[in-house]
Amino acid sequence: MLNNQLVDTIIHARWVIPIIPQNTLYEKYSVVISGHKIVDILPTHEALEKYTANETFNLDDYHALLPGLINAHGHSAMSLFRGLADDLPLMEWLNNHIWPAEAKWVDEAFVADGTLLAIAEMIRSGTTCYSDMYFFPNISAKVASEHKIRTQICFPILDFPTAWAQSAEEYIHKGVELFDQYRNSDYVTVAFGPHAPYTVSNEPLKQVATLADQLNAQVQIHLHETSFEVQESIEQYGVSPIQRLADLGLLSPSLQCVHMTQLSDADIRLIADSGAHVIHCPESNLKLASGFAPIDKLIKAGINVALGTDGAASNNDLDLFGEMKTAALIGKAVASDASAVNAHQALEMATINGAQSMGLENKIGSLESGKLADIIAIDLGHIDCQPVYDPVSHIVYATNSHQVTHSWIGGDIHMNNRQLAMIDTLHLTARVKEWATKIKTADNAQASSSK
Repeated sequence: MLNNQLVDTIIHARWVIPIIPQNTLYEKYSVVISGHKIVDILPTHEALEKYTANETFNLDDYHALLPGLINAHGHSAMSLFRGLADDLPLMEWLNNHIWPAEAKWVDEAFVADGTLLAIAEMIRSGTTCYSDMYFFPNISAKVASEHKIRTQICFPILDFPTAWAQSAEEYIHKGVELFDQYRNSDYVTVAFGPHAPYTVSNEPLKQVATLADQLNAQVQIHLHETSFEVQESIEQYGVSPIQRLADLGLLSPSLQCVHMTQLSDADIRLIADSGAHVIHCPESNLKLASGFAPIDKLIKAGINVALGTDGAASNNDLDLFGEMKTAALIGKAVASDASAVNAHQALEMATINGAQSMGLENKIGSLESGKLADIIAIDLGHIDCQPVYDPVSHIVYATNSHQVTHSWIGGDIHMNNRQLAMIDTLHLTARVKEWATKIKTADNAQASSSK
């Protein structure tokens, strides 16, 4: 009898939800990992006969395995502003709290600690890849790379100066240098991040379109977030923001359009024809009263829709399980159709659709042989989850992030039975408390002086 094939890791589970093929559920299956990749997905009894592993995880009672979730839009370091100023009108929130706090506190140390805090939260809530758009993207990239989590770093581009750069030209120059630095990284992908059409003028946007095409890089932008933004664009440029981007050469399969709550049927056709992606942030849109993205219409138009949390200052968490449920429920209400945005579609939005928006669908976003072993395990055995008729339905409608028990990124264990393996949470928590004391004291003084 031939010896079993030796591999690094085998995970036995009650259910495996591969995402691809669509609408597929395997029961009593195992995922086999060698190096950083999945090498096999097969029934557990066959895995026991075929493979021997250096490490085995027996999660075959009520656990489901699925690809790690992908948070397609956020501002990670803003975790340090979580709950700083809630339940306020948008402009009061920005002018009297967030912008003054950023001007005072955002530096390399702030971004390092805020990014690591976000990474810890995301791993504990099932995210294994995330997109980030914030100042000092070089620091964000460094922290993510050191902690071996996958990220798309969208370096910011604005017309006005900030702590990281003084002009659109400098933002782009520093960003392209960052792109070159991480060109061959296993964990970091660098993308262009023009903030929004109302903060970036035409010439920088044209330059972004040209450079992104030359470098084969993605572009992420806040777009059609509020009715005021759309109306202002029509008054200033004579066209909607998305038409303006199309005229400037930015609307392409490389573009990730974040929010998109204010869309006409003509806008939707424009997106569909271009191959651009929509990043839906339902809970942030609700909290800031920005509006409702017509997700069912977008999906039916053939547009790839991914999920993002936005930053913790406007959400207030980075939990994609909450986003999946909210996206499905709002999608039904907006469409006036209970069958709209079903559980499988919501789960695809948080996995393979996010990968597709980043151009990473051949590497992550589904459990398939040859893909990177970015995997999470969810315990569906809790009493408040019983009975389990449909694991996919449960994951979207009845599961919370605290039921994620294990997380692997590229085959490396990042969370084992809810314990983080690569982050010193004790010292991180102490640093976060120091930041919170300083920030709250200054915010109280700012709010008092603005009255």
